[in-house]
Amino acid sequence: MALTNAFVLLFSCVLAISFCVWGKPATFLDDFQITWSDSHIRQIDGGKAIQLVLDQNSGCGFASKRKYLFGRVSMKIKLIPGDSAGTVTAFYMNSDTDIVRDELDFEFLGNRSGQPYTVQTNIYAHGKGDREQRVNLWFDPSADFHTYTIMWNHHHIVFYVDDVPIRVYKNNEARNIPFPKFQPMGVYSTLWEADDWATRGGLEKIDWSKAPFLAYYKDFDIEGCPVPGPASCASNTGNWWEGSTYQALKAMEARRYRWVRMNHMIYDYCTDKSRYPVIPPECIAGI
Repeated sequence: MALTNAFVLLFSCVLAISFCVWGKPATFLDDFQITWSDSHIRQIDGGKAIQLVLDQNSGCGFASKRKYLFGRVSMKIKLIPGDSAGTVTAFYMNSDTDIVRDELDFEFLGNRSGQPYTVQTNIYAHGKGDREQRVNLWFDPSADFHTYTIMWNHHHIVFYVDDVPIRVYKNNEARNIPFPKFQPMGVYSTLWEADDWATRGGLEKIDWSKAPFLAYYKDFDIEGCPVPGPASCASNTGNWWEGSTYQALKAMEARRYRWVRMNHMIYDYCTDKSRYPVIPPECIAGI
């Protein structure tokens, strides 16, 4: 069976014109490794799903075994139910470089029971971040699994929640605005305490009597150019995520995007004049 699978993978790479696009892993350990507190990450259903645990002793985290340059990454996540104030569940990509860092962030900010869950996105390009946007989710993300996706190609970066785009960052390099395209990024997730800022700017503190706090992940899906890997992959316009269908939002996606921004966005750094008296250039160029 292993020999057959290896032959199928090799044949698929040959068909892909001498580059190999990494596909969906079957289980957590196929493509990820625990990076922080292995006692707080538990495999479920033979490794097809995992449980992340936060208690007074520790949070936890995991990361992909490889880095990727362009592609699509998605996971189904079921967030902490009930009173989750002061907790942060993060799903992000990071170049893991100290100075000139590239990073694409989903951060799910815990809440007091009955309040909406807030998702914060942020983008670091060529070492510059501080591009936060916050959206209140229009459903209870702790009641069931929902799909969270990062699409990254040469044209734009799009953050999706259940196929609804909530953030778009366009490639405006022609206007001297940095765009991450040179550094491969790994896929990471963490569950940790951040009650100094996470909920209402730190006003709501974590209630340890509600611990342990549990988040669940499944259906890990990575399709992209692995690094190390064939050098031609990232620049190949034949990759499906570089196709014309994915170079801009479709009409329905654009309508959904406007709906999110009009009805559910609660913070946008582009309009925060106390932080940015001069509007950041990417906000003028269109993000």
